[in-house]
Amino acid sequence: MKADTHPDYHFITVTMTDGTSYQTRSTYQKEGAVLNLDIDPLTHPAWTGGNQHMLDRGGRVSRFNNKFAGFIKK
Repeated sequence: MKADTHPDYHFITVTMTDGTSYQTRSTYQKEGAVLNLDIDPLTHPAWTGGNQHMLDRGGRVSRFNNKFAGFIKK
């Protein structure tokens, strides 16, 4: 196996948007670097659920059901 083919894996500090931080291992920059997050699981709707509602207003599911309605056995 070739020498020096793997990146340096070291400890960094990750700072969340609310100011809390934690240490983790990463290949990001150098030992002791600080990674400031702009979007994190505490604030982003993808993780918090947000106020989003899934509605199918004549979209793909409805079009599929209408197109193949004759193939469904009753």
